[in-house]
Amino acid sequence: MKFYDREQEIEILAQNELQSRSSAVFTVITGRRRVGKTSLITHALEGYAYLFVSRDSEAILCNKFQKTLEEQLGIHIYGTVTHFRELFEVMMRESMQRHFTVVFDEFQTLHRINPSIFSEMQDLWDRYHTQSRINLIVSGSIQSLMKRIFESKAEPLYGRPTSKLTLRAFSVTVLKQILSEHYPSFSNDDLLCLYMITGGVAKYVELLMDAHCFTRKKMLDYVCRADSYFLTEGRDLMNQEFNDESATYFSILQLIANGMTRRSIIDGAMQKDTGTYLQNLESNFGLVARLMPVLAKPNSKTTSYEISDQFMRFWFRFIWPYQSLIERQQFSLLRKNMDEHYEQFSGRTLEQYFQAKFMESGNFTQAGNWWNRKGENEIDLIAINEFDHTGMIAEVKRNQHRINMEKLQQKCSALPPDFKKYKFTLSGLSLDDM
Repeated sequence: MKFYDREQEIEILAQNELQSRSSAVFTVITGRRRVGKTSLITHALEGYAYLFVSRDSEAILCNKFQKTLEEQLGIHIYGTVTHFRELFEVMMRESMQRHFTVVFDEFQTLHRINPSIFSEMQDLWDRYHTQSRINLIVSGSIQSLMKRIFESKAEPLYGRPTSKLTLRAFSVTVLKQILSEHYPSFSNDDLLCLYMITGGVAKYVELLMDAHCFTRKKMLDYVCRADSYFLTEGRDLMNQEFNDESATYFSILQLIANGMTRRSIIDGAMQKDTGTYLQNLESNFGLVARLMPVLAKPNSKTTSYEISDQFMRFWFRFIWPYQSLIERQQFSLLRKNMDEHYEQFSGRTLEQYFQAKFMESGNFTQAGNWWNRKGENEIDLIAINEFDHTGMIAEVKRNQHRINMEKLQQKCSALPPDFKKYKFTLSGLSLDDM
């Protein structure tokens, strides 16, 4: 699959490279695993040293880096370097004489090798960067660690980066472009399935496109193959982020994927207070979103939780609970279960698709659901513009014939007073409107 999108990120990296020719730039690139960080760097940059932080000892890693710096940048280091501090000081000293770019990929792995490396980097960066012309780029996919390294005030590298990029999954607009270029006769259900499985994560999209899986049937068939990358990807991603308490996090995510989205229900099912776990899943790991009705007060207790990563939402609903089927090679049963529950599950996915599409349009400042505290009156989509006080209220159904505009009008009449200052357009949205 060819390289898509990322024009804004490429422009930022180009501007940073230009700036670094006269003053040091320290760029941090984060984003979930497989979203395309390394591909972005490869596509956007030329003539740089690429240093992948593998799980070696500090001495072995420095030896690898020493060879790479000599081969790719011509930085000659006499003797054998065994400590990262020595290597980084040579780089910073050299950058006072000439401009160059260095990329550290999977930067957070340095924490496992030697946590004191970050303090050493801070000391050397503070000492040399005012006279340096280095374009330093660090990238990492374990979001919890990267967030701690650069956003915790207690960490030495807090406040040092001059540029921070968070790489997001492809937008629904780009997903539609990719599928249309590979398979112009796609149906909207094919597009919805691609969004449901991949969430726009570049690697997942590439796997399906390269395998010529352009239809809903072929995509789901590919997921359920004996050699499928998707069968283990969720567990690999979770194991990368979590340590000792992974079982608790797995259980909470499985409950949410199966529709238990209220805190009280999750606590009851787990027989424990899950507040800290939910907060970590939301704030540190970025896997869960705490949802509130549109225009709800910040301290509102009318909240629910949802897995914000589309692939993980799909994986915890259709793959993780059925590990025994996978172990016994019962892939046909796994596939049959997906078909039986697909329409119900993808109905919520369709709501999320339209919410994302409305926000991408640039015409709205908020888009989401609305429900009252008792959960008796739910509206699938409300999008508002808080500047000109306009908005859209929509009922979303896979089948347009199931849309009931009269019922939607009744729900709107029950909206609280905060909505009265908005001028709304009412609509029904289905697969046909994607």
